[in-house]
Amino acid sequence: MYFKHRYANIYYEQVGDTKQVIIILPGWGDTRGTFQFIIDHFKQDFSIYIFDYPGFGNSPPIHKELTMNDYATIFYDFMQEKKIDSPIILSHSFGGRITAILLGRYSIKVKKVILMDVAGIKRKKIRNKLRTLLYKTLKKICTIINQPLLLNKIRSSFSSTDYMNVHPYMYQTFKNIIQEDLRKDYAHIESDVLIIWGKKDPDTPVQDAHYLHRVIHNSGLIIFPQASHFSYLDEPYLTLRILHYFLKQKDMD
Repeated sequence: MYFKHRYANIYYEQVGDTKQVIIILPGWGDTRGTFQFIIDHFKQDFSIYIFDYPGFGNSPPIHKELTMNDYATIFYDFMQEKKIDSPIILSHSFGGRITAILLGRYSIKVKKVILMDVAGIKRKKIRNKLRTLLYKTLKKICTIINQPLLLNKIRSSFSSTDYMNVHPYMYQTFKNIIQEDLRKDYAHIESDVLIIWGKKDPDTPVQDAHYLHRVIHNSGLIIFPQASHFSYLDEPYLTLRILHYFLKQKDMD
C-alpha cells in the first residue's frame, strides 16, 4: 500500500487488525525485512505498520531536499489520516530521529516507545573536528601514493552505516539530517520508554544510550554486551522476550 504525501509517495504494510497499533520506524536505508521476526511475533495482538523511506525499498525516490521536520511531518500526517491514536512506536537508528521530533515538537500522544540504537545525539565539536581532520589527512595520503583500495577501506571505517546507504541525489538531505541535534526533543519525551542498545555499536555509541536514559525520566535501559548497531538482529531471542514483557506491562515500575 502507498501513502501519497505532498513530500513523497511512501510504501507501507499493515499486519494485524486490532485496536492497539505499533508503528515501526526503521533505520536509514533499511527495509521491512529486518523486522519480520518482530512483526510475526506480535501480529496477533497488535496492528503493525512498517514503512519504506523515500528512495528505499518500494518507495520511489524523490529529488527534493528534505529536512528532519519534513520526514516527521510525513508520519504525523499519516497518523492523522489513518486516525491512529496513542500508538506504540518502535524505532531504530534514523527512525529515532523521527520519533524524537514527533514526541518532542508535535507532542503526539503515544502509549509506549522503544528506542533501539537510535541516532540524533550530536557529538562534541572538538571530537568531530579531530575525526574529520584525521580522515582528510589519510585520504590525502592515499591519493598521493595512489592506493584506491586502501582509500575505500578508510572511507568505510570512517563512515556510518547510514552514510554508506546514501544515494547521490540524497546527499544534501543526508547532510540536513545529520546536522540536526535532537537532544532537546528526546528530553521532552514523557512516555514510558525502553532503550535497547548494542555495546559494540560503531555508529551510535553506547554512551548515547546512557545519555538518553538520563534525560528521559520514564525510561529503562537494556544493553546487549556483544551486539552492534543492529542489536535486535544480533540478539533476536532476547529482544522478543524483552519487548514482550515491556509491551504487556501496564506501567513502568
